[in-house]
Amino acid sequence: MIGRFFKRFYLVVIFIFLYVPIVALMILSFNNSKYMSQWDGFSLKWYEQLFSSSLIMSALWNTLIIAFLSALIATIIGTVACIGINNMKKVPRTIVMGMNNIPLMNADIVTGISLMLCFIAFGVSLGFGTILIAHITFNIPYVVLSVMPKMKQTEKSTYEAAVDLGATPVQAFFKVVFPDILPGILSGFLLSFTMSLDDFTITHFTKGAGINTLSTLIYSEVRKGVRPSLYALSTILFLAVLILLIIANLPKGKSKEKELIKER
Repeated sequence: MIGRFFKRFYLVVIFIFLYVPIVALMILSFNNSKYMSQWDGFSLKWYEQLFSSSLIMSALWNTLIIAFLSALIATIIGTVACIGINNMKKVPRTIVMGMNNIPLMNADIVTGISLMLCFIAFGVSLGFGTILIAHITFNIPYVVLSVMPKMKQTEKSTYEAAVDLGATPVQAFFKVVFPDILPGILSGFLLSFTMSLDDFTITHFTKGAGINTLSTLIYSEVRKGVRPSLYALSTILFLAVLILLIIANLPKGKSKEKELIKER
């Protein structure tokens, strides 16, 4: 009983440290006062300022477009890479997976500076395109790590049977292999989207003048004092991610319930 109590108490403490700052930020986004230490009544004026600020909305638009495109492209490249890696022999597969893990362990500042120097060396002007390429680059390893376990769980004999029955390799992949690895693909996409949304260091080194994302905009605002309208933006982003995660997990629960009903 005592051990169970301490386990639950430890879990509660962890969640408090994780979510109390977010709850505090959400409350402050509705505070009429500009100062955190003073509550001046409920107000939506910071949300009104948020949607009327062209600077913040431009940074938000850039962030969402870059995050979506980089996650989508990285998911496609990473999934194709997993197919190739899975068909390798043991030694080459181990080497490639080890190389895939290097960017994950590497410091973001090293990756950011390396990509910046690479773009400059090839005469590429820094801007939206360089940020997108940089985000695709650091998202691919996350996709590979998400899809690869599902790829290992697939039965090669099922794919070969589909080909023997007259399906083309492409048809056999989308009819047999793709449904099995789809959860890994979705996980890789959501993880890539979140990582791209949150990135600052790599974006800071690969962005050009005149373009901002939310992370770089907030960094520049910190030196002058963060606007409360950014609290409102953070609240909206948190709720949007929460809703997205709930929606992403709903089909899994329904499919499991249907399988249980069929078995009964």
